[in-house]
Amino acid sequence: MSTTSQPASPADVRAAEPQARRIPVMIPLLGEEEAEAAADAVRSGWVAQGPRVARFEREFAAVVGAGHGVAVSSCTTALHLALVVLDVGPGDEVIVPSLSFIATANAVRYVGATPVFADVDLATGNLTVETVDAVRTPRTRAVIAVHQGGVPFDVAALRRAADGWGVGLVEDAACAAGSTAYGQPVGAGAHIAAWSFHPRKIITTGEGGMVTVDDVDLAARLRRLREHGMNISAADRHASAQPVLEAYLETAYNYRMTDIQAAVGIVQLGRLAGLVAQRRALAARYQQMLADIDGVLPVRDPAYGRTNYQSFWVLLTPAFRAGRDEVLAELARQGVSARRGIMAAHLEPAYADVRPAPLPVTERLTRDSLILPLHHALTEEDQHHVVGVLHALARG
Repeated sequence: MSTTSQPASPADVRAAEPQARRIPVMIPLLGEEEAEAAADAVRSGWVAQGPRVARFEREFAAVVGAGHGVAVSSCTTALHLALVVLDVGPGDEVIVPSLSFIATANAVRYVGATPVFADVDLATGNLTVETVDAVRTPRTRAVIAVHQGGVPFDVAALRRAADGWGVGLVEDAACAAGSTAYGQPVGAGAHIAAWSFHPRKIITTGEGGMVTVDDVDLAARLRRLREHGMNISAADRHASAQPVLEAYLETAYNYRMTDIQAAVGIVQLGRLAGLVAQRRALAARYQQMLADIDGVLPVRDPAYGRTNYQSFWVLLTPAFRAGRDEVLAELARQGVSARRGIMAAHLEPAYADVRPAPLPVTERLTRDSLILPLHHALTEEDQHHVVGVLHALARG
């Protein structure tokens, strides 16, 4: 019996070819400990907000130097609740950076207030006292200042200024777990701070967020607001040996975190210090490797603090021979997943009706910066490959 050979199909040929190098921009570190913790929560029969959420709140607040943690469903909901407890509403203005993920500005609209965009510092991407003061009006009720990409803003200066102006200061610390300012964790001493555990952050619960405060009464109200305004949590009600008739004290929300998420978060929190140390070492290597490329300015620590390098961005100056989009395209061709720099909300269609004051630094950063890969699995060989692409573009 004879056989006739068939030509290889395109799929067979592709399967036989060696896999091309792919370097992702970010990978969350999730292992068997997280899987087992989540499974334990499932096996316990208590999967909604419960004892693991309470533990995660306590442990996270301790790590960031805050008195109380209130776990919620996302950083966006954390920002929303922060403005609610500050009694911000229609007719009020809230100053925000346009250079931030759009959720920062969206939270202002959720309470019916008006977002007012302020410019940022070129080196840190953060609001300063001067940029906030330039757009402040008698209607300003609050400021949301972002620790952009994990780079801390000058907390001492902005907190002092906000107190003097008589406005609330909300710290958007979505990216800043593990960063420090003036020798203290970001979050220590904040009146109210909002955090994210999205997979792009250094520690993750899949989705999820946290509000941290020092005031016990503020924490109690935040806990009511996240759970329909009930005067007693569902977990405490079910734990009671006697019937409990709950009351609903105000119109509120369902912004709860699940115990499954919190179980993962507890494990992740134990990894935080090691992950930050590793990212800082990788960032230092990038900075050293990029030092001889004209026209590339990498992000660095500010004088008053240390960043966790949640994102490692570089700013391209006119001395560089390629534009940002050309760089992104060439990196992609070479198997490197990079991202544009931080978005500018005022340039998005959702905010086309807003006419902000000039934002030259914001527009330069969003146009001329890009985010390079940085994560626990990044190797020195990977970094050499990434920087090699930039070297080749710099040579034209």
